[in-house]
Amino acid sequence: MKISIITIAYNAAKTIKKTLASVAAQSYKDIEHILIDGNSTDETLAICAQFPHLSKVISEPDKGVYDAFNKGLRLATGEVVGFLNADDTFFNTESVNHIVRNFDSDTECVFGNLHYVNTSGHIIRKWKSQPFKTGNFKKYVPAHPTFYCRRETYNRLGGHDISYKISGDFELMLRFLEKSQIQSKHIPINLVKMLTGGISNAGGIKSKITIIQEELRAFRTNDIPVNLFKYALSKAFKVFQYW
Repeated sequence: MKISIITIAYNAAKTIKKTLASVAAQSYKDIEHILIDGNSTDETLAICAQFPHLSKVISEPDKGVYDAFNKGLRLATGEVVGFLNADDTFFNTESVNHIVRNFDSDTECVFGNLHYVNTSGHIIRKWKSQPFKTGNFKKYVPAHPTFYCRRETYNRLGGHDISYKISGDFELMLRFLEKSQIQSKHIPINLVKMLTGGISNAGGIKSKITIIQEELRAFRTNDIPVNLFKYALSKAFKVFQYW
């Protein structure tokens, strides 16, 4: 099984070397690694040139994170596709092997656990997922950096909605899992180390409010009923922790 890994980057010279090295070090070798760069002005592309395992490198302006994701999807040729951003790494050299082994003939997507880490590599938070059940998105969401899905499912259900600023990955997984009820499997191990400080955290309280607003829009767009007050309340602690 060929697996496509899409990495998006913009002026990521400080972190991208670890990301690329973690892909190159995987024990599973049938990997198509695609880099979508947003026309970086730092040393990002020079660093990428040091990694011959990269299958495709595109550098051009884009319309944001989800536009870059979709560019990668259009270029991918693997049977399974996932995303590893330019400040994240695989948990160990067996991560992709675990992902591939959990795809059987009925499985359309898999996801697992991850660790949030700081720039020193210290664990800040452990994100433990669980097997998906209808209604889960009102309580918890799978970790998108661990979400690997068949390319034919993307072709059937579509890519990321670029009108979202922060929660386009939430909307896509909601559409795939809750609305379309694709066959999923939880891998109960750590697959990715995710660096803190991404777009969902960079804006503090303002970004958390935007997340809630966009997630509620995702429920409406996909015709999934949700109690606005209860949902906002369940997310409130994520806002107040920034006060």
